[in-house]
Amino acid sequence: MKPPEVLLKSSGLGSRIPSDPVHADDRLKRKLTGDRLVMRVVMVVFVGAVIWAWRHIEMSFSGLIAGFGDVQNLLGRMLPPRFSDLDDAIRLGFETLWMAVIGTTIAVILSFPIALGAARNTTPHPAVMAICRGIIVLSRAVPDLIFAAIFVRAIGIGVLPGVIALGLHSIGMVGKLFADAIEQTDKTPREAVTSVGASKWQAITTSVIPQAMPSFISTILYRLDINLRSSSVLGIVGAGGIGFLMQANLRSLQYDEALGVVAVIFVLITIMEFFSAAVRATLLGGDRTLVGRSAPRLSLGAKLFARFSSRSKSNDVGVRPFNHETVRPPWVGDLRMKTIYGMAFVALIIIAFRSVSLNPGELFGALPDVWRVITRLFPPDYTTARSSIIDGMIESVAAALVATFMGALLSVPLGFMAARNVAFNRFVYGLSRLFLVLVRGIPELIIAVIFIAAIGLGPVPGTLALAFGTSGFLAKLIADAVEEINPTPREATFAVGATKTQEIATSVVPQAMPAIISNLLYALDINLRTSTILGIVGGGGIGFILFNALRVLELQTVGAVLITIFGVVYSIELLSGWVRKKIL
Repeated sequence: MKPPEVLLKSSGLGSRIPSDPVHADDRLKRKLTGDRLVMRVVMVVFVGAVIWAWRHIEMSFSGLIAGFGDVQNLLGRMLPPRFSDLDDAIRLGFETLWMAVIGTTIAVILSFPIALGAARNTTPHPAVMAICRGIIVLSRAVPDLIFAAIFVRAIGIGVLPGVIALGLHSIGMVGKLFADAIEQTDKTPREAVTSVGASKWQAITTSVIPQAMPSFISTILYRLDINLRSSSVLGIVGAGGIGFLMQANLRSLQYDEALGVVAVIFVLITIMEFFSAAVRATLLGGDRTLVGRSAPRLSLGAKLFARFSSRSKSNDVGVRPFNHETVRPPWVGDLRMKTIYGMAFVALIIIAFRSVSLNPGELFGALPDVWRVITRLFPPDYTTARSSIIDGMIESVAAALVATFMGALLSVPLGFMAARNVAFNRFVYGLSRLFLVLVRGIPELIIAVIFIAAIGLGPVPGTLALAFGTSGFLAKLIADAVEEINPTPREATFAVGATKTQEIATSVVPQAMPAIISNLLYALDINLRTSTILGIVGGGGIGFILFNALRVLELQTVGAVLITIFGVVYSIELLSGWVRKKIL
């Protein structure tokens, strides 16, 4: 352990120790910088908005207590789960998995050229970059369940509309993260290959893509995990998968059978999560999860260029004849493992198409029908249900605000207990992590269906379900943020005799607060998107108007709803992005 004065100085606290005791209080006060002012304003505005939203959806503490009592009664009718339809549940569970695999594959194929056009360092023209970024924003703003509901009307019930919905919606995330990874690559290898006469496309393939490949792999695996969760509920609107069986059991009041289906979904999602984590750890060394978390790895082209440069400097004899063997990467364990995983993923795609009896040509054959329905959405019709659209959108925003607030109340203490570096003991840490796995293993929409079955229709059960799902998602982000803080200030406060509670309050919370607020805004962004589809299952909000318009084929009204959702979601995304840049 370092001396206390050294720790205090290295942590930045030593410079704040006043030499004049008369002015000690003034000198120890933290200055109100622009970042801290933004954080305070954001918190005040958020609390005020939550108070308004709480009143708008008529949430009450007595209603919460009664609601949880109703859920407890429903769970009593669900337990123990019954698995009489286990064969169908397993078959539809695998169908859900294959839908996720195919949908992710479609998204990767479509996102790669879009990402090249959206990245500043590879786009051929600013106009192309604007178009590609617009496609990314549009596909991300419209939830996949809405895509699925529209495509079911265009193509019919089955796997095909669900696969297309997953693929198109995933472009929003995959394309954005691909473009971010491309922009974060080191420009030196690209300049090196360009200086020896390589074309722009050759420079991209030999220096940009190899650097971004680790991030590409991580993004693909992460999106596959998300698509598995999403595909498990697409059956609710008739787009294939296990969600159809769960919805059928709930409608027939067979709650124990429905819980058995939920258990199958949970096991499937949990296995996929651990599998994707193991693959990421094997391929990426276990230290990369998403784009931007760590510096991009040095590409193969950069390593070869550095090796060639060092050899040419020490070569006094002259230029040696070119030998392909000297630049061919060795067939070592790392390259062998990546090749095996790549071949396994290709085999998985082939198995997926065969298992769901889907011909790749059917995807192209369905595009005219999809395009015909999309064109019928425009021009949007606001005259038929303008007031209902406005009221539904306001209700969705209010539900998202309340759910984020309630989820934060649960996730902040849970996140600190699930952080390895500040947990009270191993038992608390392990129990908290187990709870996070349990919560995150059930999609929010399934939780919403259960709450609605217990409490009834309306925004309150949808908000409670969204808050429950947010608690697990946000707690994991907070735990990761706390584990990444600088340990030096903690050692300094321990050295001067602080208790564990004082140490957390004075050295952990201030460091983690910017990341917590950023994650809170991110959770609000996700909850706003999710709240727009709660109405499809009876959870209130604008999704109820959307689903009713789809049922009666008022497609121009559907277009008006989609434009409204896009405008609000994109505005909130721009605002939260600006705030994150200010505080991080």
